[in-house]
Formats: sequence, C-alpha cells, structure tokens
Amino acid sequence: MKLQFLGAAQTVTGSSYLIDTGESRVMVDCGMFQGSKAIKERNYGELPVAASEVDALLLTHAHIDHSGLIPKLYKQGFRGTTYCTKGTVDLLQVMLPDSGHIQEMEVERKNRKYRRAGKPLLEPIYTAEEARQCMKYFQGVNYGETIKVAPNVKARFANAGHILGSAIIEVWVTKGQKQIKIVFSGDLGNFNQPIIKDPETITEADVLVIESTYGNRIHKDKDNRLELLRQTIKDTFQRDGNLIIPAFAVERTQDLLYYLAKLIESREISPRDIYIDSPLAINATDIFCNHPEYYDAETRELQEKMGGSCPLYLPQLHMALSTEESKELNKIPGGAIIISASGMCDAGRIKHHLKHNLWRPESTVLFVGYQAQGTLGRRILDGAKKVRIHGEEIAVNARIVDIDGFSAHADQEALLQWVGSFSLKPDLVFVTHGEVEASETLARLITREYGLRTYVPQWLERVDLSQVGHEIDWNGVQPSPVTEIAALRERLQRLSGSEREAVIRQLEEMVREFK
Repeated sequence: MKLQFLGAAQTVTGSSYLIDTGESRVMVDCGMFQGSKAIKERNYGELPVAASEVDALLLTHAHIDHSGLIPKLYKQGFRGTTYCTKGTVDLLQVMLPDSGHIQEMEVERKNRKYRRAGKPLLEPIYTAEEARQCMKYFQGVNYGETIKVAPNVKARFANAGHILGSAIIEVWVTKGQKQIKIVFSGDLGNFNQPIIKDPETITEADVLVIESTYGNRIHKDKDNRLELLRQTIKDTFQRDGNLIIPAFAVERTQDLLYYLAKLIESREISPRDIYIDSPLAINATDIFCNHPEYYDAETRELQEKMGGSCPLYLPQLHMALSTEESKELNKIPGGAIIISASGMCDAGRIKHHLKHNLWRPESTVLFVGYQAQGTLGRRILDGAKKVRIHGEEIAVNARIVDIDGFSAHADQEALLQWVGSFSLKPDLVFVTHGEVEASETLARLITREYGLRTYVPQWLERVDLSQVGHEIDWNGVQPSPVTEIAALRERLQRLSGSEREAVIRQLEEMVREFK
C-alpha cells in the first residue's frame, strides 16, 4: 500500500493525498495551489494521477486550498463519490461555482491582452457551470459515521474545529490479514474558537498526516484578540478612516461578525456601518446561520441574548452583492468597516478597497489570517512601501495591523497538544501543509516530545506503507536531516556498548552538517 503526496508538501496550499491499496485508489482532498506564480502553475495541465482511476474522494473541509480542484478532477474523468460533511456540501454549493466564476473572469481579463497581442487564448481551469455539475456526485455524512468508500477501505469523520463542517478523517485499509489506520488531521482549529466546537481528539493511529501551518509559531494574541479588535476600530474611527479587513469568505468573515456582535452586545463599540463586500461571504454567512447544530455553547448563549436570531446578522450590517454596490463603497471617506475577500488579497473585491485606501494614512488595513508567501497580503504585511494593484503602483501609507489570534489554525502548542492525545501512538507521522521551516520545526518537536518518527514529504513523493510498524521502505528517498537525526536519537535509546558509541559518532557528525 502506498501513500502519495499530491499537494501541501512543504507548502501550505494544494492539499491532496492519494491512498493506493493496489485494489483501489482513494484521494483525500483535492485542493487548489495558492501563493507564488510558480506554485499556482501546478493548478494547470493534467493532474498527477489519472482521474478516471480514482475510486473515491474524501474531503476534510470546504476551503479552496483543500477543495478547489475537485471540478477539474471530475472534468478529467473522475466519476466516483466525494464524501464530506453536510455542512461542507452546503458551503461548496456556493464556493466551487464562485471559484469557477473567478477563473472565468481572470482568464477573460488576460485574454483581452492576448487578443491584442495575437497570442493563443487561455481557458479557465473549470467554469462555474462545470463546478455546479460536479456537485451531484457529493454525499454528505455526519460526524462519527463510518462509511465504506472503496473495496477494503472505510472512513469516519470527526470534528476538526477549523470551520463549519471541517473534519479529521480516519481511514482504515484492510490488506489480507492486516489493517492499517491512517488519520488525516485536515486543518485543525484552535481550542476555544468562536462559533463552532473544539477539535475532537483521536486516540489511535498507525500513520498520522498532520498539518503544520503554524508549526513554528504560537498565536500571540489569543487571549486579547477582542480587545485588540476594539482598539483598532476605535483608533481608525478617531482618525476618520476606514477599516479594511481582508478576510476569507468562509469562516474568517463569520468569526469577525461574531466578535463584532460581542463588542456591540457588551457596548464596547457602537453599531457602525459594517459592510460585507463578497457575494460568497454573504452566502456563506447564511449557511452558517442555517446550521446551528455545529455551534458551541458560547455561540448558543449569544444567540439567546440576541433574541434567538442568528448572532451574525448585526445591526448596521450591509451586504454588497452587486458590482455597483461594491463600487459605491469606494466613495466612503471614513467611518466604515469593510470586510472583503480574498483573505490573502490576491483576487476579488478586496483589491479595489486596498487600491482606494492603502494610500490614505487615516485608514487601517487589518490582517486576521495567514498570508502565504508570494501573495499581495504577505508583501503588505512584510512592510512593502509600494505595491502594484491592477497595474497601478499604490503607496502603502495606511496603518497596517496584524491580529494573529484570529487564526482558525491551531498553533504550535495546540498541534502538539492534539498529537499528545493519542493513547496508541502512530508508528509514523507525516508533517504537511506548512512552509518548510514550519513543517521541519513541528516534526522535530513531535519527535522530541513523544518519541515518534516523523517525516516531511516532498511534492509528489510516494511512500510504501506496507511495513508500517516496522522499517519503512523509503524507495530511495533521502529523509530530511531533522528526520534522520530524530530517528537516530530514537535508536540510541535502545542500544548499548559499542553500537551506542557508533550511533553517537554518526549523530554528532550529522548535527555538525545540519548546523
């Protein structure tokens, strides 16, 4: 049995894995790559696996970096079932067509230039209609429900606490008299996150595939994020500026509405003009309000205080659905909170609001989520004095604020805490969905804290799992220095005498090379 890493290997986006049992092929996630131009190029051309040979797809959650290439998978011949939670199905009913629409608009914009230059025209990865058509193959499941997805393969979904309907996926593969359990963490949420319940703990696994988005960081604003938001709003309005918040349409926008509702309910701020400028975020907010079964106790309590209505529907909340309504927001001189997508500022209406507000010292741009390498949001956050938006150079004079505690991803402490919850520890841990430093750091800490063998895979790498519990066949792939050092340390604990001294010498040499 083999596990292949089709994405999210030493990068944060493009989450996708393939389990090949020899009898069946099951994919876990099929995400779009985001970030630098080189990374985004992976979205084009043929998929690295034959789509028609995939038997089933298991989906952890709705974010586009986990789901965004599903229509392409169907376009290239996949006809199996996509299994995910019912909340995820509802979100993707609007998210995938929206993704297709964005691609159509982006290609049309580029093709106008290509026509004038006499160049061959481009085609979108998929269209909005192709995205809608693939939804008929989706099947919603409940948390805790065990399903058979392929011959000798069954799966169960557990709450990941990341966004509405997000899941940890447990997969059991039976091969002869042997059964292997692989756990895919998906994107794990923070504990005590708003709206949804905390991540569930998993007690046993043979193989663990864990995300590491914040594997080298601890969220510094977890305990005072609400106060920081209040102060940022107050400071911006005192300067008569606008507060521009790039936010992912799904989850982050709803989290912000939740916190604004708490500030308004406690009279920490007065209701002001609050705008959601993203049709997708507006639709996603409706879906959140239609799924109270996912709410945690605190959100239910806030809902009761608001008379039983959805706590995300705030007073003075305006929804900008049309392009014309969006353009009108650019005329507001100050006193508005504008929440718009995309969260990394690489596409969508947020680019227009940045273009009209970044140069204004009275305005504030508030980042509340991860900014991948190569994105416009990352450049602004890293201190760029000027940025290019829609072909125009814009000075960065606005106040730039980053409240790290709003992240929906578990930080290093939470990731380690979750790994520590296994009573029957995995034989092998693959650390994925992180930039290289984050993945390597988390791998090292997991080995140090729990004595587990860890590995940071490369893109498209395939690993043989038939000997899980024994020595792994790495197919000639050289493990990273961090992984090799950790494995030697583990061996050292079992040796004595001359063998121990030999391993010590080897370890010392590797440490010198690694440094």
